[in-house]
Amino acid sequence: MVLNYIWVAFFVIAFVFGIVSLCFGDATVFEKMVTATFDSSKSAFEVSLGLTGVLALWLGIMKIGERAGIVNVLARVLSPVFTKLFPDIPKNHPVMGSIFMNIASNMLGLDNAATPTGLKAMAQMQELNTRKDTATNPMIMFLVLNTSGLTIIPTSILAFRSANGAATPTDVFIPILLATTVATIAGIVITALWQRINLLQPVLLATIFGMIAVVGGIMWGFGQMDEATMTRTTSIASNLILMSIIVLFIGAGALKRINVYDAFIEGAKEGFTTAVRIIPYLVAILVGVGVFRASGAMDMLIDGIGWTMEQCNLNTDFVGALPTALMKPLSGSGARGLMLEAMQTYGADSFVGRLSCIFQGSTDTTFYVLAVYFGSVSIRYTRHAVACGLLADLFGVIAAIGVCYIFF
Repeated sequence: MVLNYIWVAFFVIAFVFGIVSLCFGDATVFEKMVTATFDSSKSAFEVSLGLTGVLALWLGIMKIGERAGIVNVLARVLSPVFTKLFPDIPKNHPVMGSIFMNIASNMLGLDNAATPTGLKAMAQMQELNTRKDTATNPMIMFLVLNTSGLTIIPTSILAFRSANGAATPTDVFIPILLATTVATIAGIVITALWQRINLLQPVLLATIFGMIAVVGGIMWGFGQMDEATMTRTTSIASNLILMSIIVLFIGAGALKRINVYDAFIEGAKEGFTTAVRIIPYLVAILVGVGVFRASGAMDMLIDGIGWTMEQCNLNTDFVGALPTALMKPLSGSGARGLMLEAMQTYGADSFVGRLSCIFQGSTDTTFYVLAVYFGSVSIRYTRHAVACGLLADLFGVIAAIGVCYIFF
């Protein structure tokens, strides 16, 4: 229901801004908006088409893992923690393994593996759902963990900084890690409070502080490396882990004497049907975002924030990077384009250039994730998912600004 109101608001606000712009002499505004609808719908289809092969691959691998028993082993190992964070999921349920695979893939920046495992987890949680059109508490907690975007290795951002001439492309690594950690912990706390989950349980406290300790250790370890070593290490680690997962699952299946080929084909078929199922949801959200941006409403919002900061005699250095922050919950590709634009306009090593990169790495595309994940299981009523996801994003944005002022 919340997505319904937001989607309608995109078009109403865009239309109003279009009328205002037309009155002030911009005769092309509605042409831009109409063009945006066609371009965005085409983009949505291309995104879904691009996901088809990846979904088929990874859901095939996950099917082998299920048949080999690896997913069940992961579920049993993680049960003490996940049963506290997802109390409505039965103990040792296979979805625990899928959730872990998704979170681990996101943390390592393995996008190709994260989305398929996330969709698999949603499908398994939907099997437990007694109201098939309404999001359950575990679904919402899982979505918030995804939208908060905890990524330990922001490989693509470091590559873009290097391509745009940054003197030290990796200088945003620690700030991104700090900001995304704040967003993730804030998302967990906000959702837990909403769902009345007791966060003071020893297991959950140990997990949260353990996560902070691990992130701190990674920050320290990478801080000892030079740029070339860090880049090489992140690349090797990501690819090695990805291939290790594939070989482990296939090897375990072979040892269990299951027909790994048939298992893969069965899972791959699920990936194809899932990719087709999410197309309407992607078209809806991307067209709404495209029209909203083409109308000039986004630019007006940013100018308004800058003016307000000036009237309050506050530092406005961060305003130039705000387009990336505001676009990130709506569109990952749009935010990436604005990040590149900021680096090209202000310089990769400028405050705005660095902050735009930290914004890009601190959260995920909330509405895109909601559309894809909920769309894959035909969820219509998202309950508090949007509110919790956007609040986590807000904490991530505030943390990014604070960290950037501290570091740069």
